[in-house]
Amino acid sequence: MKDWNEAVAYMEARLTGDIDVKKAAAAAGCSEFHFRRMFSMLAGIPLSEYIRRRRMTLAAAELIQTGMRVIDAAAKYGYDSSDAFTRAFRSVHGVTPSAVQRESVSIRSYPRIHIQLQITGGDAMNWRIEEKPAFRLIGKMERVPIVFEGENEHISAMWKKMTQEEMAQLQALSDMEPSGIIQATADFSEGRMEEEGDVSHYIGVVSSRKAPEPFSEREVPAGTWAVFTAKGSFPEALQETWGRIYSEWFPSSGYEQTGGPEMLWSEQEDTTDPAFHSEIWIPVIYNGKE
Repeated sequence: MKDWNEAVAYMEARLTGDIDVKKAAAAAGCSEFHFRRMFSMLAGIPLSEYIRRRRMTLAAAELIQTGMRVIDAAAKYGYDSSDAFTRAFRSVHGVTPSAVQRESVSIRSYPRIHIQLQITGGDAMNWRIEEKPAFRLIGKMERVPIVFEGENEHISAMWKKMTQEEMAQLQALSDMEPSGIIQATADFSEGRMEEEGDVSHYIGVVSSRKAPEPFSEREVPAGTWAVFTAKGSFPEALQETWGRIYSEWFPSSGYEQTGGPEMLWSEQEDTTDPAFHSEIWIPVIYNGKE
């Protein structure tokens, strides 16, 4: 908690200047990649969105209280032009900067976050570590919006487009664990996680072979994987497990996530089974810090 609050304090002190995210991550004791992902899961919004909201909160108060010119506020809060500043301001407050000076309008205030102790982890998490050689992720890939809760309609549409012949071809290519058809995500965007962000989503298999037409292929280097078991109603149990991995397991395990694809394997196809069994595979490195 102390390290993460120091990272937040570092960023707060530089809201009117440049923020070096690598230095903030170092204060939190982790890599920049891990810091961004952890921050998004813990705060519910990406780091970039949090910084923008905090800057626009301060900017709104200053515009109202001092009558500062919009172009001066843009320069102070790190924007190259008043137009870029106005777009960011409107996205947060729903009104333009000049409107808050001319009229009595409602604006939004986003306070600084503070990391506090919360008693969690009363329920056991089932996980194991797997060392895997290099492999290929072979299958169909599309960029899809990120959805934290409920069904992702774009992923459902991907499944509907898969033919029985393609599924059989993929099954025949599966020769490594996790076996059979899997799903995987990689290359998360920097946008708003709920609606604006997107990710590369794969439906495919883990294989040592080359990808035939019409499938795409992604080479994944050898590494360490943390494997978590999720059991219960789909997709609620799976999404709850994802949340616990980031809010409970990573902060206390001594591991942090690397930039590789995250994979999802399921034991059965029937997602209506109340005891739906699946596994989440996340590439990790051990940093020894707990």
